[in-house]
Amino acid sequence: MVAASLGEVVACLIRVPSEVVKQRAQVSPSSSTLRILSHTLYHEGVQGLYRGYKSTVLREIPFSLVQFPLWESLKALWSWKQGHVVDSWQSAVCGAFAGGFAAAVTTPLDVAKTRIMLAKAGSSNASGNVLAALSDIWRTQGLSG
Repeated sequence: MVAASLGEVVACLIRVPSEVVKQRAQVSPSSSTLRILSHTLYHEGVQGLYRGYKSTVLREIPFSLVQFPLWESLKALWSWKQGHVVDSWQSAVCGAFAGGFAAAVTTPLDVAKTRIMLAKAGSSNASGNVLAALSDIWRTQGLSG
């Protein structure tokens, strides 16, 4: 679990800037990826590309801590039930279920991460405070948010 967590922290160094650009491109489909990247760097600097780093790490670590042990447990249970090691497709089914469950559990953190990444510079969500973002979502949209 510690190794997975450290791996996520390092992986997010690469994943977060691409996620910031991708998410901004999704809400501005008329702008090119290169234009969004240059606009972000010009107006926010490199730190703009890393907006949401903490919130991404705070989502990825619980996701991994749920997904991988559940995947291994499901494979072990399926192996025990059938009396031999699971086939590749059975491992994939276990992985899909584990990933789906982990995603469902961490969706609120993912919503907060997205709001932080898409927030206008200088706004309260742009500060990167996950609890404040979750509180704002709860206050304005309730559970459905």
